[in-house]
Amino acid sequence: MNRILIVEDELAISESLKSFLESEGFLCDTARSQAESLERYENGEYDLVLMDVSLPDGNGFVLCSVFKRIKDTPVIFLTASGDEHSTVMGLELGAEDYIAKPFRPRELLLRIKNVLRRTGRARSVVALGNVTVDAEKGIITKNGTEIRLSALEYRLLLTFINNRGKVMTRSALLEHIWDAAGDFVNDNTLTVYIKRLRDKLEDDPQSPELILTVRNLGYKLSEDE
Repeated sequence: MNRILIVEDELAISESLKSFLESEGFLCDTARSQAESLERYENGEYDLVLMDVSLPDGNGFVLCSVFKRIKDTPVIFLTASGDEHSTVMGLELGAEDYIAKPFRPRELLLRIKNVLRRTGRARSVVALGNVTVDAEKGIITKNGTEIRLSALEYRLLLTFINNRGKVMTRSALLEHIWDAAGDFVNDNTLTVYIKRLRDKLEDDPQSPELILTVRNLGYKLSEDE
């Protein structure tokens, strides 16, 4: 799956973008300053960077230049509406695209997918043992046979994939999926949905090898391919 670095100093915008893009099957990290962004970029592997022009300790133009010298990762600038100068400067620095604020999430999603395809970085398929998840098409198969998931089950699975190998507490899982499909989800129904996922994905739901229980902590997705 594609990993995106979101460089945005406004926490509300950053978290909203992260939540939306992860619900669409992307892996996302966030950074709110030049220093934090540079540290994440140098130590991570990203397929695309979403970069705000205005940052508290500098600007996105300088950061883009530094990023491009380190690794030629595609960049999409988030610019103020109608700021033609910013648009031209961003493109001259090597950015692949720009989008003006405020923007519609679906338009941004389309721009991201276009850039990933154009730069040959589109990756949407994840293998979980004999289960394959194609996040772009929203198709899950097991041993080549398609598995039907509800919207909430799919959102829960993407949450595990986006946090693969990390222990997810029940409260963290609830925060990620509570609004999926407009359904009400509480602690008891979370247990039901995890059971349903295991019934559909695991070879032996009573001895799960994909969605693991971490005693007294929560759950995690196995890191084994």
